Parts: sequence; C-alpha cells; structure tokens
Amino acid sequence: MGDYDRLRWRCRRGLLELDLILQAFLERHWEGLDAGQRELFSELLELPDNELLDCALGRAAPSDARYLGMIRLLQTG
Repeated sequence: MGDYDRLRWRCRRGLLELDLILQAFLERHWEGLDAGQRELFSELLELPDNELLDCALGRAAPSDARYLGMIRLLQTG
C-alpha cells in the first residue's frame, strides 16, 4: 500500500460528513500540495473527529493556528 492509499484510509473516520469532506479534499487538492502542506494535513488528521469536523464546517477554530490555511482548503472542498 502506497503513501497516498494509507492517507486515504486515514481519512475514513467515524463521521460520514467528515469522510466526505476529507475525500473531496484529497481528490481536488492532494496533487497540488507541497511536502510541508502534506505533512500538515497528516497532522490535522490526528485531531479527534468532532473537533476536525467543527473546524472544517467553520463552527470552531483549530487549536493550532498553523492549521488555518489547511482548514480553509478543506472548506473549499
């Protein structure tokens, strides 16, 4: 299994809404991300499901300001 496939698997979460957001993000943006952004996205996946969903939906700010740009990308799909 390659890195991308492992990452896709990590995007499968316990919340359907979050699954859909993360899968759409991967399909639309992954190829255009640089190594630093890819690492940041991987770190973002360590957040608990509810916290990540709240950030992606704009209901809460991420706990770490470094994630703001990535959250904005998530919100665009």
